[in-house]
Amino acid sequence: MIMGKLSTHVLDTASGKPAAGVAISLYRGGELLFSTRTNSDGRTDSALLSGDTLVAGQYRIDFAIGDYFASMNHADAKLFLDIVPIVFIISDASRAYHVPLLVSPWSYSTYRGS
Repeated sequence: MIMGKLSTHVLDTASGKPAAGVAISLYRGGELLFSTRTNSDGRTDSALLSGDTLVAGQYRIDFAIGDYFASMNHADAKLFLDIVPIVFIISDASRAYHVPLLVSPWSYSTYRGS
């Protein structure tokens, strides 16, 4: 049987590098599942969810981008973006879902990876 998983990573497009130390909170249906931080590669040390812990439903990942850019002493930290929420649906929990965040102090984008 194929085991599904949910993963993420954060890329700092202002510097062209992985965003290390970004605080991340994961929610399902409004319930906080857990919080973590990105590692030196801008990823979490393990999947956010996998196997039986990944179920179909609506999820939200909050990325503390304002704090990240403030820790980098970026002049524009918290002048526009603070918390970046990404709300998404997992419809098939047997599949891999990767939710990357490409971010600067002024903009962000995401896409569904695998």
